[in-house]
Amino acid sequence: MENIVSFLLESEKLKSVLRQTKPLGEDRFENSAEHSWQTTLAAMILLESAPAELDRLKILKMLLIHDIVEIDAGDVFVYDEQARQEAFAAEAEAAERLFGMLGTNIGEPLLALWHEFEQAQTPEAKFAKACDRVMPVLQNLESGGQSWTAHDIRRAKVLEKNQPIKDASPELWALVKKRIEEATFLKD
Repeated sequence: MENIVSFLLESEKLKSVLRQTKPLGEDRFENSAEHSWQTTLAAMILLESAPAELDRLKILKMLLIHDIVEIDAGDVFVYDEQARQEAFAAEAEAAERLFGMLGTNIGEPLLALWHEFEQAQTPEAKFAKACDRVMPVLQNLESGGQSWTAHDIRRAKVLEKNQPIKDASPELWALVKKRIEEATFLKD
């Protein structure tokens, strides 16, 4: 129980990891804990129309833990390809440390789940990765492209990076893709 309490207290630090996107109507950056919660909420709703063979609990678990490594490694902007590649080793080390706090019975399955999410090869991981993309895109579309314009992200890059949304919901992707294509604040 001591290990669990230590891990839960350590997870509190995720609330201080800031991201590039601002919550709608706010003048502050969202934190990774807020993002993880909202991503999991989106998945829970999108799973209502997902294929029945998907392991729903596994997807929700993945999304609850997917960014925990940012406690040690920090958040890396999804459009910064070089930084994303460089960050993986630090994130993997963070995953070992953080999930290692829980001991083998709890920690090892969570570590395996984190790796599955990162590799995005299974249907559940692909669905979870797609859900991870949904809210930042919707936030940017509603805020005039707040983080996209701040970093001069072009329309083609936004479309390319967020196409995995189709894995969670082809219908949602069609709507999001149309809005990205029509967004006047994005440069071609």
